[in-house]
Amino acid sequence: MAAPSSNPLDLPDTDPFEVARDAAAQIADLTGVAQHDIALTLGSGWGKAADLIGETVANIPATDVVGFGMPAVPGHVGTLRSILLPDGRHALVIGARTHYYEGHGVRRVVHSVRTAAATGAKVMVLTNGAGGIKEHWTPGTPVLISDHINLTADSPLEGATFIDLTDLYSARLRALAREVDSSLDDGVYVQFRGPHYETPAEVQMAKAIGGHIVGMSTALEAIAAREAGMEIIGFSLITNLAAGIQKTPLSHAEVIEAGKNAEAAIGDLLARVVTAL
Repeated sequence: MAAPSSNPLDLPDTDPFEVARDAAAQIADLTGVAQHDIALTLGSGWGKAADLIGETVANIPATDVVGFGMPAVPGHVGTLRSILLPDGRHALVIGARTHYYEGHGVRRVVHSVRTAAATGAKVMVLTNGAGGIKEHWTPGTPVLISDHINLTADSPLEGATFIDLTDLYSARLRALAREVDSSLDDGVYVQFRGPHYETPAEVQMAKAIGGHIVGMSTALEAIAAREAGMEIIGFSLITNLAAGIQKTPLSHAEVIEAGKNAEAAIGDLLARVVTAL
């Protein structure tokens, strides 16, 4: 018999928002920063931005904070970093994403976002590495997320909680990002359950229903961020063309390699966007 989980989010009677508030209080104690103004979840390839956006005040293991676990995916550092931005604001950088396919439940997937909101953050920057459906997107291309299609058949909302998602990915923030880099393209992100990559037929289905980017994160987190009242901007790093668009087999090693090759450029981009935000 498996040992019982020590994570309170796994208990059905737990209030996930109370756990997020407790986590935020622990972050304030451990970092010495009473409030954060902006939060960033850094997916595959985006980690370099944490070194470029400002001065690191504290860098703590995520496992020291209630509700967080170790990341299961190579390329995620497993830390929570508090950064002082040049304009005096504080950013919380989340390097400890829990993916839906890990099987821990949606509460754990969105705990980082709810914790960020509880620290005071009003803007949520969500990033990921993903497959591209548009053939002119080469590996290493950053793309703004304009909308998403959630194919997980799940939601972070519980009970009769009705949240409007019409303008989920802020047009205002995307316009600011384009002031930083006018070449930024955008597209609709499609979250699959994973962890297997999509089949060519599934990619064609995503294209037929209006998708341009395929991946295994972000949509559920964005919904939770909207529920928490945050303004959201999303970026995908195109690490490869999607199955059937790309003619060679997909691999996670390819994703990591593309992320490393693009890290300096997209890290600089994201740092400039954060300053603009």
